[in-house]
Amino acid sequence: MKKSILLVSFLAVSSFSVNAAEIKFLCYQDANECDVLEEMSSVWENSTGNTVNFEKVGYDVVRDQLENQLEAGSAPDVARVTNLGGLNQYYLDLTPYVDAGKWETNYGATLPWYRKPSGDNGIYGWQAQLTVTGPYVNVTMFEDAGVDMPEEGATWDDWADALRVVKSELGLTAGLAMDRTAHRWAGPAFSYGAKFHENGVPILVDDGFKAFAETFVGWHEEGLMPAEGWPAGGGTAYKNAAPLFLDGTVAMHMSGSWMLGNYDANITDFEWKVVPIPCGSGGCGAMPGGSGVVAFKSTKEPEVSASFIDFLSQAGRAGYFASNTSNITAHQGLQKAGIDYSGVSQRVSAGLSTFAANAGKAAESTPQAYWFQGYNKNFAIYGIVPDYITKAITGEMSLDDALAAIDADVAAKIAE
Repeated sequence: MKKSILLVSFLAVSSFSVNAAEIKFLCYQDANECDVLEEMSSVWENSTGNTVNFEKVGYDVVRDQLENQLEAGSAPDVARVTNLGGLNQYYLDLTPYVDAGKWETNYGATLPWYRKPSGDNGIYGWQAQLTVTGPYVNVTMFEDAGVDMPEEGATWDDWADALRVVKSELGLTAGLAMDRTAHRWAGPAFSYGAKFHENGVPILVDDGFKAFAETFVGWHEEGLMPAEGWPAGGGTAYKNAAPLFLDGTVAMHMSGSWMLGNYDANITDFEWKVVPIPCGSGGCGAMPGGSGVVAFKSTKEPEVSASFIDFLSQAGRAGYFASNTSNITAHQGLQKAGIDYSGVSQRVSAGLSTFAANAGKAAESTPQAYWFQGYNKNFAIYGIVPDYITKAITGEMSLDDALAAIDADVAAKIAE
């Protein structure tokens, strides 16, 4: 789909029969997502007479403070969120205000991520971006070390072997870094055979989970992974490993598609690329995810909030957002038609294609990834896993004790 078509469709705005009102939008951005949404909102504002008041915040505000605001009755009308199923009890059901059939056609694959654990047919949010986890590689380091990159279909063990040689040849302090969260940890765990659930009930510590946990702790013990990464974090705290890739500490960063814009803008002294997700005995595991825009039941302007989200979800606007933020669209029609990323660098365009392929591989070989993304208590697991795995890395606990603690804590969270 050409950008000119996207722009025409984007500008073709329907009129909404709503009274003029102001809604507050709590928005975090990894790169320029809120800036683009604000630009898009001006078209809706001019058409409807309504106003969107953007409050741009850091991701930690959405992750750590939004639910408290919701509980206290001081929430915004609309927000960009990532804890999709976990906040379901607070969502406004958009169904009475939108064409539900069209939403099912365009977003049927991601709508379940927002629904109640028991399942329902409500429409609770627009999946603004589909993100996918995967590795970034410092191409220059591999070339300088004279090491060939493993080809598509290679395992995590193959990549670890290659990174060991790069580390040794170049005298690096580490080879591989990973963001400190179970969201990034999950993909490799799936590749090692972790199932994460049985009939919709989390089991986490099965043979595959244990196999990757042993491997992961071992990578730290040998120095393949850096002390500035997971061991430097505590408790449930998230830690972004991007600085370790940006400054050349490591040759690979296990992150996700949301980092493309950052790396394209800020890496100037070495070549880098996105590589196909490594595989294993359990398949080729990657975590789908992303952010969505939702409205809350507490809003005093439900019809206005719903009409704004419906506006954003339409094909032309969804395509405009994906094109201008360098994101993978969740709009299923646009996925088939394609997005014109001609405005971005070749590295970003190639990276988006690789990440999209990673998502397809995960859907086929590790479907538990899509289950885990939609699980309403996945955010509890995101914190529990790094807490105890880090303790096993630092020697505060044995790995067996850490795995037992993970199982116990997850069971307790599920029972709440």
